[in-house]
Amino acid sequence: MISIFYRQGAEIIVSQHETEFAKLSKSNVLWIDLLSPNGDEKRATEAFLGTEIQSRATAEEIESSSRFFENETAIFANTNFLSPAGDEMTEDPVSFTIAGNTLATLRDIPLRSFDQLQRRIQARPSQFENGWYIFASILDQRVDLDADIIELMSKETSQFSRRINQKEDINEDFLLDINQLQENAMMVRENIVDKQRLITNILKSDRYPDKLEVRLNVIQQDISSLINHTNFNFERLEYLQDTAVGLINLEQNNIMKVFTLISVLLMPATLIASFYGMNVELPFASFKLAWVGILAVMVVILLAVIFVFRHKKFF
Repeated sequence: MISIFYRQGAEIIVSQHETEFAKLSKSNVLWIDLLSPNGDEKRATEAFLGTEIQSRATAEEIESSSRFFENETAIFANTNFLSPAGDEMTEDPVSFTIAGNTLATLRDIPLRSFDQLQRRIQARPSQFENGWYIFASILDQRVDLDADIIELMSKETSQFSRRINQKEDINEDFLLDINQLQENAMMVRENIVDKQRLITNILKSDRYPDKLEVRLNVIQQDISSLINHTNFNFERLEYLQDTAVGLINLEQNNIMKVFTLISVLLMPATLIASFYGMNVELPFASFKLAWVGILAVMVVILLAVIFVFRHKKFF
């Protein structure tokens, strides 16, 4: 699907047919949004811009040198947009091409930030002079959504902290949940750093409008704040994980302590019973009520061991 946003007087009109390019001037087109485009839509966009649109394989390239570059005709930038998918995060690659003052975006799935921006463009056309302003708005909205994701992760971290304080369900599943949240935190941080690198490269270019410099610097500062918040949240998760492991170890140690104490308490009585269980002549074995005396001795020794253990504060 293709969506072409072009200026017509004071308004911004949207068209969803690539044949509209024949009637438009490049100076009037602000944004060409390609959502899983077919071959005709992509070729028509490339012909209109006079440059090639990057493929999905290029958009997913992880090398920093391939995620941003520019030539004589256009600037090319690639980044990933995060989307929560249950307990995990998914990365959706988005490719940006800026030729002159016209922005072209290529993506494979619907994104909330794009849908919100499309409504804003038509509601407030005066705020968007050209494609550069749309590009900055996309990044701005994406950073806001990343901030919402980080806030949700912080709330989950606080819930884990309360569960630890209340010693509620501290088990293997709990540790796995913390580990999954750590993976999400690392993915969010990598994604934010990628956008920080993208804006840094844009600021190094001499093609963006000077009036956007302040706005891009503000976005850069917001990203730095999010990175610090993500680092703090990750460190907090590591602390909670260590605490949970410590509590589990303490619980296991207490269980082993109980078994050890029981074994030690019964050891003297077991020793006496073993002696009198042997098939040999032993003192007092010939008396009819010898078992009562032996049992009494076993009880006395057991009580003595308990008294010594309590005095030593073993339990």
